[in-house]
Amino acid sequence: MLCPYCGFDESNVLESRDALEGKATRRRRMCVKCEKRFTTYERVENIEIRVIKKDGRIEEYQRAKLEKCFEKACWKLSEEERGKLIDQIEKKLLNYKSVEVPSSVIGKLVMETLENVDQMAYIRFATVYMDFKKIEDFKNLIKSLEK
Repeated sequence: MLCPYCGFDESNVLESRDALEGKATRRRRMCVKCEKRFTTYERVENIEIRVIKKDGRIEEYQRAKLEKCFEKACWKLSEEERGKLIDQIEKKLLNYKSVEVPSSVIGKLVMETLENVDQMAYIRFATVYMDFKKIEDFKNLIKSLEK
């Protein structure tokens, strides 16, 4: 770990503890050369998931796409609340039977999550995800929520 003050590449770990609700490890370090202290965080960088698109292409999973989707559908929720919902979906994706997940599975997970959290966000997402062409489709969706 490079010291942010002098750039030296050796430091001693003074203290370690869980951070971000157990999703990261916080480490207090001291540079061996300049003896200044700094904090680092260690967390899982990438989720090893590939998405199978409708047209058969395969691409790497990108959390940013879900974040953008949730930002549009759930604009009333805080960034932290949206992040927690995405974390729930990612946990389910990590437990999927394969590392290659059809985009339809991800869409259904988003639908299930939104339906239980914010019905208006659910409707906003569903109208795009389900590619409604007729007003009848929209009416049927609302009727299904009323049940």
